[in-house]
Amino acid sequence: MTAARVRALGGLAALVLAAAGLVACGGDDDGDAGSGDASASGDEDGTTGAGSGLSAETTEPGAGGGEAALDDVEVTLTPVASAEAPTALVSRPSSDTLYVAERAGTVRALAVSGEGADRTYELAGEPVIDISDDVVEGGGPGDERGLLDITFSPDGETLYVSYSLDPSGDTRVAAYRMSGEVADPASGREILAVPQPARNHNGGDVEFGPDGYLYVALGDGGGGGDPQGNGQNTAALLGKVLRIDPSAPAGGQEYGIPDGNPFADGGGAPEVWLYGVRNPWRLTFHPDSGDLWVADVGQESWEEIDVLPASDGGGAGANLGWNEIEGTHPYQGGTAPEGAVEPIYEYSHDEGCSITGGVVYSGATVPGLAGAYLFTDYCTGELRAVRGDAEGATDDRVWEEATVSQPVSFGVDPGGDAYVVSLDGDILRIDPET
Repeated sequence: MTAARVRALGGLAALVLAAAGLVACGGDDDGDAGSGDASASGDEDGTTGAGSGLSAETTEPGAGGGEAALDDVEVTLTPVASAEAPTALVSRPSSDTLYVAERAGTVRALAVSGEGADRTYELAGEPVIDISDDVVEGGGPGDERGLLDITFSPDGETLYVSYSLDPSGDTRVAAYRMSGEVADPASGREILAVPQPARNHNGGDVEFGPDGYLYVALGDGGGGGDPQGNGQNTAALLGKVLRIDPSAPAGGQEYGIPDGNPFADGGGAPEVWLYGVRNPWRLTFHPDSGDLWVADVGQESWEEIDVLPASDGGGAGANLGWNEIEGTHPYQGGTAPEGAVEPIYEYSHDEGCSITGGVVYSGATVPGLAGAYLFTDYCTGELRAVRGDAEGATDDRVWEEATVSQPVSFGVDPGGDAYVVSLDGDILRIDPET
């Protein structure tokens, strides 16, 4: 990658670490102290470190494929709805309705009417499902637990939820059949159960890939610096992205192992798709290429974005390097594992504290964002974008005036328009500035 510019906003790393958030938090030793937001990365004592400058290395803006240069695109954030500590916003196949996960354990429908800038949004009072009795809701310092994500099966008939089990905090992924516009509580089926040793770095994202399989992102298990060594241990499920088939239970499990999983025949846990991640927050698939994009929260100094191209196996068996490296930099004297995948983009804690990913834009409302990966940072809340592929970034932008408090997630509607979700309650649409 050729460096075209370096941003240094200075000293933002400890900006909002007292907030009771949720997104991809970084690292105190045991999860008992620290930022309290799941997106706030940090040192072992719960503070964030000062980075050594941003390494957002790019070629000239717009050089990657004919889209508008991001510097020429102006956007604003339009509040469209409000929910109770929302953590995720997803669409359902064959439906215009959006669905909101609330941290305490409820899922609500967000009805959308009209077109374009005249669209209206109405959040249902009655939940699609309420699993709050099963969910331990975090929110104290260093506690990132709760209902962390939802997704629908490719046919839209099954709702999948990823949450922290009460009282242990262990990860659970469960499936519920949809009955019309609501989920049937009696149909609940526990798909996956993973012990969590701490209250942070739980990950929790769930996404169906273009291949029809369920991808589950799990952090390294918490504490500072991956003390259990999960990231590089292919036999462990923590510090991984898993790929499973919940439609084909086998071997006494409520899921099957898809063909092509790199450790299906040994050498690691058969569920593992890729490894060496610290706290992936979050995953998304490019709507055209099928490439897998991963936003991985750093420890002391660096936040990163990784791209695993579908044309090269989609990340099967890929090692993203944690805890030997943080971004492209050695972590506590570590050495990059042989063949480790380097991020296409990284930024230092001079510019933020914890990455919140991220979707690839394919909507019609802001044509200039076509193909751009949208993300933000939990501390600064500034909307950001980068274009590129596995070979590197080609363009990037920070919209310093378009900010969100406690951003925990992004979502897209059936038309490809993008939204940012704030743990404070707001759901905001990304619109052109007029």
